[in-house]
Amino acid sequence: MTKRTLCGTKKKVIAVSGFRARMQNKKGREIINKRRRKKRKNLSPSLKSK
Repeated sequence: MTKRTLCGTKKKVIAVSGFRARMQNKKGREIINKRRRKKRKNLSPSLKSK
């Protein structure tokens, strides 16, 4: 069986587009605020603790 074409890691996703990464610059804060206005349940990807 062949490998799937795209296998990202959760750590990489969070480093780029996690909440704290977004809050570090103006455009990222705009994204978070837009998602708040839309009443999104998840503002950004996160590691869910079990």
